[in-house]
Amino acid sequence: MRYLRVLRLFLRLSLAAEMEYRVNFLLGLLSSALTLLGSLFGLLLLYQGGYRPGGWRLEEALLVMAAFTLLQGLASVLLAPNLNKIVEHVQRGTLDFVLLKPIDPQFWLSLREFSPWGLGDVLLGVGLLLWAGGRLGLGFPDYALFALFWFLGGLILYSLWFMLATTGIWFVKIYNATEVLRGLLEAGRFPVGAYPALYRVFFTFVVPVAFLTTVPAEVALGRGEAPLLLALALALFLFLLARAFFRFALRSYASASS
Repeated sequence: MRYLRVLRLFLRLSLAAEMEYRVNFLLGLLSSALTLLGSLFGLLLLYQGGYRPGGWRLEEALLVMAAFTLLQGLASVLLAPNLNKIVEHVQRGTLDFVLLKPIDPQFWLSLREFSPWGLGDVLLGVGLLLWAGGRLGLGFPDYALFALFWFLGGLILYSLWFMLATTGIWFVKIYNATEVLRGLLEAGRFPVGAYPALYRVFFTFVVPVAFLTTVPAEVALGRGEAPLLLALALALFLFLLARAFFRFALRSYASASS
């Protein structure tokens, strides 16, 4: 309960600070809409002439794009505003104050700020999901499965991003690494089955893009058996690995006062 109260306080403080620039929300929504339109245009080009990449119908591929758009919203609202600042805390020595607080430092570093300007991606992603799901005749259980696997995908994305951000304790410039991760995640706009076999292996077992966007769409569509245990095990393993890696990295942290 204490952490829930702290989380509510973080949210209230972030919204109070960001509401001074309310026009930014409209600009963020416009930017998200233009980005989504560009993605839809590229997807429609693939389906010209009756071609179905990987055997996916257009409406089915839109479920994948909805999962990707929602992850973009998660990254904009929560991940980028917090995890990209870890290296700044190290450089400025403010990580000392985080470690001295009577709260879990990973919790503070991960949830301290909320950016409402990424909510445009969330709204557009939900709208695209409901439209495509309505065309496919999905019911509440299908949406629930989609939400469950999307949550696990979000946890996987957070864990990978947090581990990359943690390397800022050793390396000063890690922004390029996080941008490489975001670049690889761009492949999640389209079903993994649409890629050649070698790329499918890479995006499944090396960088688990498939678990982020394609798998939630597949389980909602009822394709094959839902790999719940595999997705849960992968998400839990990466999360625990991220926590262990952060604690290991702190052993090498030389505080600003030392």
